[in-house]
Amino acid sequence: MYIPMLLQRPRQHFLKGLWRAPFRRYRFIFYLSPHLRSGIPCAQLLSSPGFRCAEWMLPSNGLPRKLCLQTTLEEHSKGLSDKEQRLVDKLYAGLIQGQRACLAEAITLVESTHSRKKELAQVLLQKILAHHREQEQLNKGKPLAFRVGSLLGDKTRMTELSRDMNAYIRPSPTRGTLGGVTRTTNEAILLCEGGGYDIILVETVGVGQSEFAVADMVDMFILLLPPAGGDELQGIKRGIVEMADLVAITKSDGDLIVPARRIQAEYVSALKLLRRRSEVWRPKVIRISARSGEGITEMWDKMREFQEVMLVSGELATKRQKQQKVWMWNLIQESMIEHFRTHPAVREQIPLLEKRVLSGALSPGLAADLLLKAFKSRH
Repeated sequence: MYIPMLLQRPRQHFLKGLWRAPFRRYRFIFYLSPHLRSGIPCAQLLSSPGFRCAEWMLPSNGLPRKLCLQTTLEEHSKGLSDKEQRLVDKLYAGLIQGQRACLAEAITLVESTHSRKKELAQVLLQKILAHHREQEQLNKGKPLAFRVGSLLGDKTRMTELSRDMNAYIRPSPTRGTLGGVTRTTNEAILLCEGGGYDIILVETVGVGQSEFAVADMVDMFILLLPPAGGDELQGIKRGIVEMADLVAITKSDGDLIVPARRIQAEYVSALKLLRRRSEVWRPKVIRISARSGEGITEMWDKMREFQEVMLVSGELATKRQKQQKVWMWNLIQESMIEHFRTHPAVREQIPLLEKRVLSGALSPGLAADLLLKAFKSRH
C-alpha cells in the first residue's frame, strides 16, 4: 500500500498519535491505530465517520534500535516453572510467525500489573530483542522499515479494517497517564518490532500542550491543526508547537481554503520565532485535504525527506539514544515511586500525615520530608 493512501482520511479523521515503523513484514495497529500490511489498500476506511484532528508524531525509521542488554536470556529465564516457560516459548514462536493472537496475548502480558507477569513479560521481551538483533545482522545494518505514526479513532468505527486479517487494532487503557503513553506502550512497540511488523501506529488520547511524553518515543513529531482552530496567538504558543517537525493544516478544501491559507501563514511566521530542535531540519507548514487529496503526496514526501536528512546527518541515531536514556530513567522513577508508596513504614505514616496536611497543621513539604525519613529509617 502506498502510504499517502493512509493519509487520505475524511476531513475530520485525524486524531493524536504517533507513527513508529519497526522492521519487517506487516503493518500493525496498536492503541486504536491501523497497521496495514504492505500492498493492502485502505480505501474502504475513507468513509469512516467523525474524528477530530490534533497532532501526529512520526518516527522515521532507517536505523537499527540500540539494544543495551547486559544480562543473558538464561539469567532472565532462571526460576520459571515449566508452565511459565511453555507460555513464553509459545508467545515468542507465535510473534515471530506473525500470529495476531499471540501478539494480543503478549501485549496483555506486558500491560499486567501483577509482579510475576511483569517478570514473564521481561523474559519474553529479552527473547524478542535477541531475535531483533539477529534480523538486523542478517540485513547487514540496512534500514529494515520506515517508522511512521498515527491514525485515529475507535475500533467500533473501523468496521472494515477490524475485519481485515492484515490489520490488528488494539485499544489500551491510559491508566491516567499523559496522552495515554505508559511504559507498556513502549514495550508493546518492542513486541511488534520483534514480531516483524514494519509499521506501528500508536494513537494517544491527547492532552494539549502537556503531551511531551510521546516525543521520547518517536522520531518525527507532526502536528495536525484544523483551519478554524484559533487565531494567530495559537501559533506562537510554545509547547506542542515547538515540538513539531511538520505542521499540517487539515481540511484545506471548499469554504475552508482561505482560512487554511491564513493559518498556514501564521504558523510559518510563528515557527520562525521558536528555537529549532534540529540543526539540519527546519519545520515545514503544509496544507492537506483528505477530501480532495490536496497535499497528501507532499506530506508523505516531507516525511521521507525528514527521514533521509536525519539519517544522513546522524541526528536520528543520537535522538534514539537519548530517548532510550529518558525511558530508562522514567522507568526507574516509576519503580522507585511504587516502591516508596508500598513501603511498610511509609504506608503506615501516609494517612496521618495526609490528615495533618489537610487540616493545615503541617505543610506538604514537611510531610514529604517526614515520609522520606520514615522510608530511609527502615533501610
